[in-house]
Amino acid sequence: MASIKELPTRPATRFERIGAHTHIKGLGLDENLKAVRIKDGMVGQERAREAAGLVVQMIKEGKLSGKTVIFAGPPGTGKTAIAVAISKELGENVPFIQMSGSEIYSSERKKTEILIEAIRKCIGVEIHEMRKVYEGELTSMDIKTASHPYNPYQKVPESIRLTLKTQDEEKTIEAGSTIAQQVIQENISEGYIIQIDAETGRVVNLGVSMESTKGQTYDIDTRKKIPRPQGKVLKEKEFVYTLTLAGMDEINARQRMGGGIFSLFMGGAQTKEIDTEIRTAVDEAVKKMVDEEKAFIHPGVLFIDDSHLLDLEAFSFLGRAIESELVPIIILATNRGVTTIRGTDVKSPMGFPLDLVDRSVIIGTEDYDADSIREILKTRSKEEKIDIKENALEKITEVGAKTSLRYSVQLLSLAAQNAKSAKRKDVTVKDVERVSNLFMDVSEATQHLKKYDDKMMVH
Repeated sequence: MASIKELPTRPATRFERIGAHTHIKGLGLDENLKAVRIKDGMVGQERAREAAGLVVQMIKEGKLSGKTVIFAGPPGTGKTAIAVAISKELGENVPFIQMSGSEIYSSERKKTEILIEAIRKCIGVEIHEMRKVYEGELTSMDIKTASHPYNPYQKVPESIRLTLKTQDEEKTIEAGSTIAQQVIQENISEGYIIQIDAETGRVVNLGVSMESTKGQTYDIDTRKKIPRPQGKVLKEKEFVYTLTLAGMDEINARQRMGGGIFSLFMGGAQTKEIDTEIRTAVDEAVKKMVDEEKAFIHPGVLFIDDSHLLDLEAFSFLGRAIESELVPIIILATNRGVTTIRGTDVKSPMGFPLDLVDRSVIIGTEDYDADSIREILKTRSKEEKIDIKENALEKITEVGAKTSLRYSVQLLSLAAQNAKSAKRKDVTVKDVERVSNLFMDVSEATQHLKKYDDKMMVH
């Protein structure tokens, strides 16, 4: 008898990356767009959340195009969290791009090129296309071969005869060498359900038919099993493609460049910027498809954090861009007060030009109170699967109220790691006090640097 030993089954584990805003599921509003104090991972900031809820409704109805939203408030007051919540409320079909104001500065590309690419990534295009296809279960197949034109001892496919069957019809078709080669390459045989484009000849293997002998042979099979199609073999079928304007720009640029073959084989460098002519041609093609009701536009959201880092040239470009027809909703976030506009000596609120501020709607965020900090820490502890004692939670809340929410959230993770090192399941006050003594907040770090100011190196 063969020596076989059964091993105990271990629970499956998977890698989980817990980010700063993974607990956010939405804005936390009721049916009347009123903010619930604790809902969908959001706590507090009721005024800002309700304002963001109105913005979301206008975006969904297509009434906010050409406007800019500004989030203004101190650091750590939930500006990025509300932007993430907006993206959750909009759903998967609406593009949401998040970037920092510092990302536009590059030695290889112009600032305006980076901005316009980000803007066009936020505009989704849903293309609907009706195509004639042959679709059905392959019941019989006969491939005719011929001698290779350059090697008479080698056979190549010359034509193919296929019999396709649906629940209502059976039809035999004959096709050329291109379709025959695709059938061979895809390893398609009787029992598979295939789809052949009547115009281009593209062959798609949809899976194994449940009604075929091949589909009923094995109970456990890695191949996809689908029911036999209904209707006629030759039919018109609607195909839906979802792209962005930036993706369409790249496709058209590659077609004009010959697919990049010159740069691949001849040593030439591919262009890192797309010509204005290509973008204009794409815009015209999209507008034509929209007029013919073959495409629908989904304006998305471009969220620029730390937008005070943009300079006057970038602000001027954004001001002109929001007046165009194809433009997403632009959300700018900053934690600056009255400061200098980058690239000038002019001071302005938030470091933005006044003409851009005038055409924007401004949403303000405020500091969190102790109750809000406590609830946020509870939410974070559930997200990070941390068991914490009530008195330890009160201690971290007290620290957060004196310092900042961000610092208290960091202390929570550090205290949990300290408890784990001490082989305790729950986080206690001792863990919080220990990590508070080991790490410094901003004010303590400032005092520490001032204490050793004369010994510090000066650049």
